[in-house]
Amino acid sequence: MWAGDDSEPTGSSQRQDRAQTSSAPRSTAAATRPAPTPTPSRTLVYALSKTPRTIPAVREHTPARGPGWRPAAGLRVVVSDARLADEGRLLAGELGLTYAGQKKDVRAGDVRLALNSAKGEESYTLTVRDGRVDISGPTDAGVFYGTRTLKQEVHGGGTAAEGVVRDAPAKPVRGFMLDIARKNFTAGWIEDRVRELGDLKYNELHLHFSDDQAFRIESDSHPEIVSARHLSKAQVKRIVALAAQRHITVVPEIDSPGHLGAVIAAHPELQLRSASGLAARGAVDISKPESAKIVDDLLNEYAGLFPGADWHLGGDEYRALMVKSPATTYPQLATAAREAYGAGGTIADLATGWLNDRAATVRRHGKVPRAWNDGFYENVSVHPDKDIRVGYWTGKEIGARQPVAYLNAGRKVVNYNDKFLYYVLGQPNQFSYPTGERIYEQWTPRVVRGTTPVAKSYDGQILGGSFAVWCDFPNAQTQSQVAVGIRMPLRATAQKLWDPGQPELSWTDFKALANRLD
Repeated sequence: MWAGDDSEPTGSSQRQDRAQTSSAPRSTAAATRPAPTPTPSRTLVYALSKTPRTIPAVREHTPARGPGWRPAAGLRVVVSDARLADEGRLLAGELGLTYAGQKKDVRAGDVRLALNSAKGEESYTLTVRDGRVDISGPTDAGVFYGTRTLKQEVHGGGTAAEGVVRDAPAKPVRGFMLDIARKNFTAGWIEDRVRELGDLKYNELHLHFSDDQAFRIESDSHPEIVSARHLSKAQVKRIVALAAQRHITVVPEIDSPGHLGAVIAAHPELQLRSASGLAARGAVDISKPESAKIVDDLLNEYAGLFPGADWHLGGDEYRALMVKSPATTYPQLATAAREAYGAGGTIADLATGWLNDRAATVRRHGKVPRAWNDGFYENVSVHPDKDIRVGYWTGKEIGARQPVAYLNAGRKVVNYNDKFLYYVLGQPNQFSYPTGERIYEQWTPRVVRGTTPVAKSYDGQILGGSFAVWCDFPNAQTQSQVAVGIRMPLRATAQKLWDPGQPELSWTDFKALANRLD
């Protein structure tokens, strides 16, 4: 390929007119004959390509020599399988290309998306060669992640590097949790975060939509509990559909038996009260069958609204177990525990039975249950069902246990480490806003509590992690300020969930890359 006057090809092929050194006289016609036009057979030798700079960084790149690829009007996105139509249409729209659907012919400049039989559900291969781009993976999710890499490479007029990217995430759970119960976030703001998360290769959006302050999603079974400012089911369906297009599962959370203040406001008869009549804030009385019924009504109602496989049951901070003498303070719970589990039954057993019953409810809808680590109790005769995954967030609870207590029991864990991954509005209780730099330089998925990693032997049980926004003081920041505040922490968390190893870029360079890609 001849590159023009600005590039000089190298190698054995040299211009013949430069090789002519004879001083023999020539005819006038020969002297005035135009110089020969360069032929296109001469090949420009390119430098080896450099590894693409993306967030998260690609894990393997084989360089090659060549011009790379840039998007241009008229170029096509072609798919090998109708199941990749969503990925193809999205990429074509983002890059200003033509979505051509399933085509067998090959044209210069094509971006071709295909399914393959490779291992690794979310893996992909991206090949830039001969003026084309091929992205393939064993699932549409993997192909989608390949399109995110390509999108970042060509952002701002960049060129996709010649060569082959082989990439896959280290962790299957790469999440973002949003507390929409304490603070009302608009549907548009949530949709913007979904787009941001998709480009960063996150695959989970955890919505905490019920708490003491509000219940934020429209309900047909119990409309009386829904707060004035809430998401309609139609809005939720749009969010779920947008997330699914970007291979993000929306994980709902109705926290119980604590954090149900919004439900109790409409049903005060369900509130847990002490022997002296003192109300336990946000806690329902789990000795009453009506408490279980209303929560199960809600779990059953929303199961169809959230089609993903995962469901968060909460389970944390049940106030009956946060007092010095639970049985004396709440004798009705102690009595119910003995009736259910014999003379040795405790309130912790009763709370564990509650968790198992709620897990059974969502399991009937094909869901995999998850609960906060302080919803799992020591010294109980009733044990949490083995399939309930642990969302480990703290070591501050009464009777706090180290992560290894759950890991040694064979539990799978999702890391919500409150030292690194908790963005709590107003910064109460010694929380401070996490920084991307600290996550990038000090945190890995194995750092489940505090700053010390668990042993490498547990790595397979740690499914991944989730950056969490909690809104204890909802007016401390506007939703726009929240978006700005979490921007770099989200990018740092994405990097460490995709590849927990030491990043190649310094924090300064990583931040500069993020600024360039936005």
